[in-house]
Amino acid sequence: MSNRKLKLEILEKIADLSTAGFGLVAALAWNSAIQDLFEKANVFGSPDGLAVKFIYAALVTAIVVLVTVGIGRSAGKLKD
Repeated sequence: MSNRKLKLEILEKIADLSTAGFGLVAALAWNSAIQDLFEKANVFGSPDGLAVKFIYAALVTAIVVLVTVGIGRSAGKLKD
């Protein structure tokens, strides 16, 4: 492997890891904001209730699955 290819591969890995790190920070920020919204809105009963946490987790999971499937389909179309 040439020196140039190695540098390019290292730079690509750094970019991937940086993007993942920033994505994690953004996800944690949204997680906190949405949890506070559920607690303050008192939509599903007591804000400290276990049911609220499970409903929140189910909602977030559903959204993540929908977004992931959409991104996967878009990426598949671009590859074809």
